Amino acid sequence: MTYALRFQPEVEGDVRSGRAWYEGKSRGLGDELLRMFYASCEELPRNPHLYPQVHRDFRRCLLRRFPYAIYFTIEEDIVVVFGLFHCARDPRRLRETLRNRQ
Repeated sequence: MTYALRFQPEVEGDVRSGRAWYEGKSRGLGDELLRMFYASCEELPRNPHLYPQVHRDFRRCLLRRFPYAIYFTIEEDIVVVFGLFHCARDPRRLRETLRNRQ
């Protein structure tokens, strides 16, 4: 079964922020982050149960090459992406952000 994929509105800001930061470090690196993000998003609907549950119903998909993770839930037949966060982020603050986006 392939799930539908839906993004919370805040995800766009998360992605733009990460891209801008990496683009500021090296030209083209921000675009590479985008490619890794979209490649991971293509995989999520195929087998979302592959990724570990890390907080309540939230699961985490680590990006390749970048210290970022996609946080999502599975709701019936829909994968809902709640955010793209840097892995060094304070876990308590991350949980609070996820709760506020729910």
